[in-house]
Amino acid sequence: MTDPATTTGAHPPEPGLARRLIAKPEFGPLVLLVVMIAVFTAINPAFASITNIGNALTFTVELGLIALAMTLLMTAGEFDLSVGSVFGFAPVVMWAFFNAGILPLPVAFVVALLIALGIGLVSGLFVTRLGIPSFLVTLGMLLVVRGSALWLTSGFPQRTWDAGEQWLAEVLVGDFFIGGLRIYMSLIWFILLAITLHLLLTRTRFGNWIQATGGNPGAARNRGVPTKRVKVILFMLSSAMAAFAGIISSIRVSAANPNSGTGYELEVIAMVVIGGTVLTGGRGTIIGTVLGC
Repeated sequence: MTDPATTTGAHPPEPGLARRLIAKPEFGPLVLLVVMIAVFTAINPAFASITNIGNALTFTVELGLIALAMTLLMTAGEFDLSVGSVFGFAPVVMWAFFNAGILPLPVAFVVALLIALGIGLVSGLFVTRLGIPSFLVTLGMLLVVRGSALWLTSGFPQRTWDAGEQWLAEVLVGDFFIGGLRIYMSLIWFILLAITLHLLLTRTRFGNWIQATGGNPGAARNRGVPTKRVKVILFMLSSAMAAFAGIISSIRVSAANPNSGTGYELEVIAMVVIGGTVLTGGRGTIIGTVLGC
């Protein structure tokens, strides 16, 4: 006769550590990263040189800053095609105010970020209040913002070579060396923001709201999740991070080009998807995005 305790109390065996690691969404991009480094280093050993690593980190983190915010937005089931144009527009606005003597650089920096937040707010309201798909809204915003940047500058880059005399430039793009590796402050900002947004997504109520909004918006609304407000906030965050990355880039390369960021929106979306975030929403990973960068 079978002992009831042995049948009702039995539990399926827990998967082993290796299986749990493989099941994580970050495992795929980690394997791709390791394979890519191994293959390119085998082809050309200079790929793993200190100089090349420093150069790669310098450029990648600027796209990575946008990708961090895009991860949250895509987890909520939306995406933003205007980030590339905001990347070029925000520094143009900041340097136009500064070069014309209208505002000191720190104030112009804040104004540029506020304008970027306004762009994200408009996109978010069009998506949530009017029910227009984010693809159409942000594609239209891309054209409007890019055209505004070209109109404001007549198509010519803004000079930024006075940035070296400003403390703000040192805070955003100052550099230092660890051994022979040149590190820009933009990498430090990227690390801090990646940690912050990872904790936001995985350890807070708002992070649960983001995942619920993208996974099952109807059920989320029935449970009291303010799905529209969540999406608007994330559109604003996406634009602000694109502006922040663009300003950092303009100081680093000593030019605020209105055409900067062209095509970045697709590169950023690719980074996020490669990192393990589901394109249809509901699941996202900041760690995967960092690896996907």
